[in-house]
Amino acid sequence: MEGLKNFFDMLGGWVWGPAMLVLLVGTGVLLTVVLKGLQFSMLGYALKQAFRPHPKKHDGSDHDGDISHFGALMTALSATIGTGNIAGVATAVVLGGPGAVFWMWITAIFGMATKYGEGVLAVKYRVVNKRGEMSGGPMYYIERGLNMKWMALLFALFGTIASFGIGSSVQANSVAMSIQSSFSVDPWITGVILTVLTGIVILGGIKSIARAASIIVPFMAILYVLGGLGIILLHVDLLWPAIERIVSDAFNFSAAAGGMAGAAIRYGVARGVFSNEAGMGSAPIAAAAAKTDHPVRQALVSMTGTFLDTIIVCSITGIVLVMGILSNQSPAGETGAALTTHTFNNMLPGPGGWIVTFGLIFFAYSTILGWCYYGEKCAAYVFGDGFVPFYRLIYVATVMLGTIASLDLVWSAADTFNGLMAIPNLIALLLLYKVIVSETKDFKAKRQSGELP
Repeated sequence: MEGLKNFFDMLGGWVWGPAMLVLLVGTGVLLTVVLKGLQFSMLGYALKQAFRPHPKKHDGSDHDGDISHFGALMTALSATIGTGNIAGVATAVVLGGPGAVFWMWITAIFGMATKYGEGVLAVKYRVVNKRGEMSGGPMYYIERGLNMKWMALLFALFGTIASFGIGSSVQANSVAMSIQSSFSVDPWITGVILTVLTGIVILGGIKSIARAASIIVPFMAILYVLGGLGIILLHVDLLWPAIERIVSDAFNFSAAAGGMAGAAIRYGVARGVFSNEAGMGSAPIAAAAAKTDHPVRQALVSMTGTFLDTIIVCSITGIVLVMGILSNQSPAGETGAALTTHTFNNMLPGPGGWIVTFGLIFFAYSTILGWCYYGEKCAAYVFGDGFVPFYRLIYVATVMLGTIASLDLVWSAADTFNGLMAIPNLIALLLLYKVIVSETKDFKAKRQSGELP
């Protein structure tokens, strides 16, 4: 087992090396250029689409799809807003310094273009499966757009395997450890409850998952953001110094700083991508299920997910942590969720720590639900729709396993397969960028002519 873990550590180090980070950010930069900064010019319009009812046909009936724009966005956010927003940001700040927060912002800005491109292709190339449900995502636009079935199968296989780690067992372990630390509840008790709650929701498929996500994600995100804003307002004198520190450390290349900017870039980009999943190929699987009148409309909604996840939620964590560093209220020697919890608690005694604890629990649970849908669609692509019930049983079992087992090997393997998913997806985005541009022009033309609202 130790040898297998070492193998995945080595492979993961290669997969998540500088080449991958350049490919991830570079794809976003390319799409930003060819789309003429669409994430800036249309962000306001995109946010309105995310929270409006999905458009109807002229006869009042729904367009093809399984769930609303909002449901698709919440399903995607349920999988992205998770431990990365709490533990991941803290890890980035510890390893890369306050400047890592700045590079998370840069990653998110270009990641919005990437997430948009994924959304366009997901809806354009989606299909209806034998159960009458929408199926889409990288495996379908790789196969139907590029005629590369082998690469589509690779993506789906990587996605299936990754879902059991990053989606179920790792998240379940985070919930169990958090509850044990805060409430002294045995992990197996948490495991039983979490397993039952997960099984009840996922048996209903995407509609059930979207309903649960549409309740959990907004409630918990708003509570977490309000808690963070409360801390910022209570210590508003530290806000500007914190922002100055974030920006100055991001560009501090002096030898005296020990290569601070290099570490900030490395960990800021890596944790930013881990948090918002732009370019990973997971979110477009949810986008493909949306009821929409044009691929671009849902792609714009998908794009807002990166904005909400990183520019809003991750920024709250990052700014509070840097304010804690400046005021000596961030405990030295700690990292991950523990650092965020203690910093929130020190700067907002009483509710601060509880906000992080409950945020971690609910964010992780919603991630379990969202990733089940991703993994299910990937498994169905590889093994056929008849495999879905077996996949769900295995997935639920790994939720229970994650709460009671040591996960060092699972962490290493999940991180590796999560990165492997991105490679075929990014290749497809680069090869199909002209399709993304063409669909964008078509949408704008139809809006100008009044054909689309």
